[in-house]
Amino acid sequence: MTELVENIRYTADVVCIRDGEVLLIERGWDPHKGALALPGGHVDPGETSRNAAARELLEETGVHVAPADLTLIGVWDAPDHDPRGRYITAAYAVTVPHDTVARAGDDATAVRWVPLNTAEELAFDHDEIVAAARLQTHHS
Repeated sequence: MTELVENIRYTADVVCIRDGEVLLIERGWDPHKGALALPGGHVDPGETSRNAAARELLEETGVHVAPADLTLIGVWDAPDHDPRGRYITAAYAVTVPHDTVARAGDDATAVRWVPLNTAEELAFDHDEIVAAARLQTHHS
């Protein structure tokens, strides 16, 4: 019997909300180069997904939040949600003050605040993550 070994990568994404808007980045490279996506990325060795989410938000948008301020939305682990292979993503939400300013950095070529209730088509399964965050914010 042959055992199948699957290489799984661990990532963290952030739904950053300001005055009813969500912060999106324009991806600087493939997959989905030029598409809008949530800030996020790989969890580094020895790092928690919560710390990775806060770090990636800062690196990609310049927005600083304390990891403790992030609220877990859920885990996305569909085998086919990323064209690069199997990724498991822990998604977090955070609400920032109305005067929070974002700027593109790291692998983001641009940042954009869009209404949280918009039907933007996002890279990967990020539209599902935003929808879950929207439901969570309406129930809190």
